[in-house]
Amino acid sequence: MTETIDADWLSGEDARAVTAALEGAGHQALFVGGCVRNALLGVPVTDLDLSTDARPERVMALAEAAGLKAVPTGIDHGTVTLVHRHHPVEVTTFRADIETHGRHATVRFSDDVAEDAARRDFTMNALYCDPRGRIVDPLGGLTDLRARRLRFVGDATARVHEDYLRILRFFRFHAWYADPEGGFDPGGLAACAEGAEGLDRISAERIGGEIKKLLAAPDPSRALAAMARTGILARVLPGADATAVARLTALEPPRGPAVGPASGPASGPASGPTTGSSPDAIARLAALGGEEAADRLRLSKAEAHRVERLRAAATGEAGAAELGWRLGADDAHAALAIRAALAAQGLPAGMAAAVALGAAAEFPVKPADLMPAYEGPALGARLRQLEAAWIDSGFALDREALLALPDDG
Repeated sequence: MTETIDADWLSGEDARAVTAALEGAGHQALFVGGCVRNALLGVPVTDLDLSTDARPERVMALAEAAGLKAVPTGIDHGTVTLVHRHHPVEVTTFRADIETHGRHATVRFSDDVAEDAARRDFTMNALYCDPRGRIVDPLGGLTDLRARRLRFVGDATARVHEDYLRILRFFRFHAWYADPEGGFDPGGLAACAEGAEGLDRISAERIGGEIKKLLAAPDPSRALAAMARTGILARVLPGADATAVARLTALEPPRGPAVGPASGPASGPASGPTTGSSPDAIARLAALGGEEAADRLRLSKAEAHRVERLRAAATGEAGAAELGWRLGADDAHAALAIRAALAAQGLPAGMAAAVALGAAAEFPVKPADLMPAYEGPALGARLRQLEAAWIDSGFALDREALLALPDDG
């Protein structure tokens, strides 16, 4: 009996418009990769990718005849993005590799879906389905997916040497989709360790993207530990401490069910973790540490600033209430959890109440209250003195009491 999937996106207007244009002209139209994998796992699908035996120029012509916008996003490698009502569907011609160069490949177009499947990274990503939801499984990936077993397609060493970014994808996909109680495929792990030097050819942007997506997994600790054992973590981020992330993950509040990584960079929410929210990848990155993380992972300015701020707060001595005032409740919680993880301790008693007290507090003295008696550096020094006294009082001193304090500077 043919395996099928039943997903809303299969019958949606975007999918039907694209598949009708291809199948109406006698071509195959097979959804592939993440949309099929996630549908089988019962988790949300964010992007639609199609494979077809139609050549790229033919795809362009059929799309335009059907009133679809066609964008040749990667036409030399067979990829055309078709847009229906502002919703993109990426369509790629079946391909086989002629030469691989560690990141890019020279390809020839094919009429055989099995050839297309053979060039993919993992068996669970080499699953296809037709517009009626019937699964096409050239490599037995469905069995692996059901067992939550991550395996490279064919020879693991060959797959890694075709594209060294697959090393990091191996660990990221293991964290997201593999059985958390299962081990790593020995051949795949050995191939990643053997090919680790190839990561030096990969751009910092792509390495950073993979690391952030890995850190956004429900529990990345096993994957990070394996990266550390094989020397891969030290290669991409020297000085990183995988054990700190494992401890931090154990301290984090319970969350909703995992739904798989988003299609864009998984940088975590702008603020810290809250119950039921997605994991905070940037807080975990602050716990992970490492030398020159901002450059090695090509973090955005906002990400780099937050990592630095959380790390400084976690390794500093400010109390929970003060951090609540300085960082806000969410980042104060994140910093205190990182501090506990780095020290291999539990969260401090009364942390939530202290953080809430600080987050709600408002320093009652304004610079204008001290002028013109104080100006320039003297003004800043006096404000810092009064601020310290206010914090030491548990935010109890009011404006009048603070202004009455003697100047000890």
